[in-house]
Amino acid sequence: MILEIIGTTSFWYAVLRVSTPIIFASLAAIVSNKAGVVNIGIEGTMLISSLIGVLISAFTQNVLVGVLAGILAGVLAALILAYCALHLKTDITLTGIALNLFASGGTIFLLYLVTGDKGMSGSLKSLVVPTVHIPVIKDIPVLGEIISGHNLLTYLAFLCVFLTFVLLYKLPVGLRIRAVGESEGAVASVGLNVIRIRCIALILSGIFSGLGGIFMSMGYVSWFSKDMIAGRGFIALAAEAMGRGTPLGTLIASIVFGFADALSNYLQSLQVPAELVMMIPYVTTVVGLLIYSIKRNSKNKFKKEGKNESKINSYVN
Repeated sequence: MILEIIGTTSFWYAVLRVSTPIIFASLAAIVSNKAGVVNIGIEGTMLISSLIGVLISAFTQNVLVGVLAGILAGVLAALILAYCALHLKTDITLTGIALNLFASGGTIFLLYLVTGDKGMSGSLKSLVVPTVHIPVIKDIPVLGEIISGHNLLTYLAFLCVFLTFVLLYKLPVGLRIRAVGESEGAVASVGLNVIRIRCIALILSGIFSGLGGIFMSMGYVSWFSKDMIAGRGFIALAAEAMGRGTPLGTLIASIVFGFADALSNYLQSLQVPAELVMMIPYVTTVVGLLIYSIKRNSKNKFKKEGKNESKINSYVN
């Protein structure tokens, strides 16, 4: 039964679709982590952006304005996190958790104040980012059914993977972000502002998080609901770790998690216990991190043994 599901083009279409918010969120994790800042607040930032995108698109009846407003909301959330963690010197992890908790309750409160809706924006006529049918490819059997016809933000997510690689490894700002993460003392010694560089990294993280949140409410569905991000921000942190902090590796890990998410969605239509189906993406996350941790510990142990052997040989000689 599962093999039959996996063998369909609609399933692989769904994999790319559900992977989109994870890809955006994992790119947010990459940029912030490269600067030495673990952004736990990605989940909350996505949730805030998803609500703002729905509200603004509904009131203005303009998709582009809604998307830009959602991105701006993500940047604002990132700036709040940066101000607390970098300027006020609060613990970045606790600040991120506080942002997540604030977003969970604050978005529902704001939705009720603005619309009177409780838990879901049912009264709003919010807009959706359009889908794109790729010329030529859409007419290719199998491939066209999988790749073509996705939301515009899905294609943007894959483009952002390439742009993130260029940013981090080809541009001066990326070099500074990576340098701060590796040795902030060395960066400060040459006269560069460490706080400013980390703030830039968090702003970029907020942009990617905002795009992920916008997709959830203006691409994946056409409404906002309570805690609709459903842990994707935390899954993205796992994808970034499994991808070893590289754009390509993180993309592959995000698609793996997207595969698990799509599989759980398909299994819901079968006579499978709902509790088992809903836990599939999260079990995949735990298993993935476990495999990653085992491999990393084995590699570190091998390096340590190699260094010890080198020391012994030097003493003998």
